[in-house]
Amino acid sequence: MPLQDLIIDTIRAQGPLSFHDFMEMALYHPGQGYYAASREAIGEAGDFYTSPYLSDLFGEIVAGQLEEMWMWLDRRPFTIVECGAGAGLLCRDILHRLRNNPEMFDHLQYIIIEKSEWMRKKEQTLLAAEGFLPTLRWVSSLRELPHIHGCILSNELLDNFPVHQVVMGEGQQLMEVFVTFDNGFKEVLRPASYPLKNYLREFGVTLPTGFRAEINLEATEWIRDAAAALASGFVLTIDYGHCAADLYSRQSGTLACYHRHRVAHCPYEHIGEQDITTHVNFSALDHWGRRYGLEYCGYTSQTRFLQGLGLTARLRREGAATPQLRKLIEMSEQFKVLIQRKNLPRVFLSGLQFSQSLA
Repeated sequence: MPLQDLIIDTIRAQGPLSFHDFMEMALYHPGQGYYAASREAIGEAGDFYTSPYLSDLFGEIVAGQLEEMWMWLDRRPFTIVECGAGAGLLCRDILHRLRNNPEMFDHLQYIIIEKSEWMRKKEQTLLAAEGFLPTLRWVSSLRELPHIHGCILSNELLDNFPVHQVVMGEGQQLMEVFVTFDNGFKEVLRPASYPLKNYLREFGVTLPTGFRAEINLEATEWIRDAAAALASGFVLTIDYGHCAADLYSRQSGTLACYHRHRVAHCPYEHIGEQDITTHVNFSALDHWGRRYGLEYCGYTSQTRFLQGLGLTARLRREGAATPQLRKLIEMSEQFKVLIQRKNLPRVFLSGLQFSQSLA
């Protein structure tokens, strides 16, 4: 049965679905959701590009930051946890760089968090061809990890977590968006639950009447699990996003859909065949991270992060950029980088030397 029909049947049996539950089914329903089906999502044959697809230089530069983190951890055996590794390109490029540092590489463990069996097989095929399998293992959740010393890394992961959508109604009553079906998908509003109201209250955010926004409760659970898994080290998050003040100043929210490299804003078309994303609230990751034992290191754009780690000098040394590298540089201003630490003193990280305020 097509995924759209499965969602319709669920609505008829259970009543309207929260937008969160609709998005969960559209992206992750076993075997048919956008990220659960056996299909190419990323790259020329897919619907969008990520930084590792555009240039192996991205992973090489990220690896430089990981080397610096390893030194701050007194060069002890280091664990990298990559959450959502795509086809494995970022992992490959990081390990290519780190292989040139035997002191680190010979005692390195690289763990990939991957729920999709199809994606796991793609990653294993690529990384086996590079000879990296002895360094790697796969698990399905951060909760499966022992306490690690190292870095928990994600690149364009949190923007695909299912979100709740809310609208500020008359009389400053916060309403949640639900999805029903009557000769087509339609949205209905119901009073928002306490967790959604409290989420905005934590940041002192009051939406103006008529404003629509997304609330990513799963991201707060993810940062909790990351903090719990980390004995000492860093959490490095790269994604589309903003601080809370910027994020909630947008009247229509940030939801976007990607299908065959075209951007749209209707999640009720091409169900299971298009990506659905929303921008990440980096203030929330910092706020809840502090609550769970993480300390703030810094926040910057991906462009400044790469520049701090030597991108400009590298381009100057090697001459003109390729079209793919130029696209990476162009894309990088849209992404933000947040680094948090645990059980470490304040440290200098080269990727944050051009840091900006998260307030």
